Amino acid sequence: MKKFILLSFFLASFQLMAQDNKLGNPIAEIQLENLDLISFDNKDNLFASNTSGDIYQFDRFGKKTNLFSPSRQGRLNQLEAAWTVNIFSFSADLQEYRIFDRFLNPLAENNLLLADVNLVKAATFGNNNTVWVWDESDLSIKSLDYLRNLVIQSQPLNLILNSDDLEVLEIREFKNRLFMNIKNEGIFIFDNQGNLIKKIKMVLNQKMCFYNEYLLWTEEGFLMSISIKSQSIFKIAPIENLEPETIQIGQNRLALIQRGRIILYELPNWLKSLR
Repeated sequence: MKKFILLSFFLASFQLMAQDNKLGNPIAEIQLENLDLISFDNKDNLFASNTSGDIYQFDRFGKKTNLFSPSRQGRLNQLEAAWTVNIFSFSADLQEYRIFDRFLNPLAENNLLLADVNLVKAATFGNNNTVWVWDESDLSIKSLDYLRNLVIQSQPLNLILNSDDLEVLEIREFKNRLFMNIKNEGIFIFDNQGNLIKKIKMVLNQKMCFYNEYLLWTEEGFLMSISIKSQSIFKIAPIENLEPETIQIGQNRLALIQRGRIILYELPNWLKSLR
């Protein structure tokens, strides 16, 4: 109870200071034709994809350092670089995923045309050589061993969530939990066995952005946050003169997407205090 009171006091104080919080001046602005997804690795290198599935790598100052262009072009539904060693991409159009090293050299290129998998609409990288997929054909979360490209567990969700109409926008593993964003429903959190833990009652139409125990997004000129633990929603800071479509955060960098460009900032100290 005492911890909850302290957390509530901290969040209230943080929100009162929100009008004074600023992002500062951008480090860089990156123009990329047909820009689509972005993700930071744990060294603040920025990875960005376009609508053809090309993946660009930029250093922490916004300088382009690498490019991967697939032989089969297809839009990516997921791009993840926050893992210690690997980069992950997934395309629902192509029904395939790739795992890269830090220099965008492919380590695994697997299609999802498996006996136990029929129509994958969302996928994410997991611990212990696993890939989580959302199979819309039977409304199941499935875990694959990517080294063998085999299904190792399956959890049907239509009975758990009491619905046969689930439009999953994104799944992400974060701190050994699986987060599933369902359109017009909210964000559902599962353990590493696919068992439902709880639901975050908010509608999110952007890619999920995690920072410590918070989810961040942009809305009506503000950077917003919700506590995963308490589900308290509050404004963090105004985003002046911008209408960003999404946000992603690295170790010491923050990136916004707006109208085909990436605006790169140093992570402000006031955001680092969000615990």
